[in-house]
Amino acid sequence: MLKAAQKLSIYFKKGRGFTLIELLVVISIVIALAVVVFSALNPGQRLKDSRDARRTADVDSILTSIHQYIVDNKGSNPTGLSTLEQQLGTAASACAIATGGCNVTAAACLDLSTVLAKYLKSMPTDPLAGTAGKTNYSAIQDSNGLVTIRACATGTGTTEGTANISASR
Repeated sequence: MLKAAQKLSIYFKKGRGFTLIELLVVISIVIALAVVVFSALNPGQRLKDSRDARRTADVDSILTSIHQYIVDNKGSNPTGLSTLEQQLGTAASACAIATGGCNVTAAACLDLSTVLAKYLKSMPTDPLAGTAGKTNYSAIQDSNGLVTIRACATGTGTTEGTANISASR
């Protein structure tokens, strides 16, 4: 029994660490697992999904504020809404946009920020490229008075997928 213990003791004294091969195998397994987890999570798609969720919320909040304005003003729509699609924002020029289902040909943006200030703290802007001057959201009113708000940075002609985000009331 003593000889076996002495042999075991000698074995542990000589091999106090891992071999290079063992370390390389463990590191390669950890790297392979990290690659699998990273690709399964697909962070690029998650970022697009989160931006689309914000766009949906922004479209709904703009439309809700317009609806509240209409209710408070006995059925009259905010001034400036027309049957021509217009980009929302404060810019006076270069507001034409033809992506994501939007077909804005008007040069000037439609500024609803002061009219809707009672209902919105600030006019929402697109999370990727929107500014106060050019929000990348558009508004159009049809002949029956139905107002549609669209997010122009999604869908065909953009890098944000194919889903068109819009809402009407």
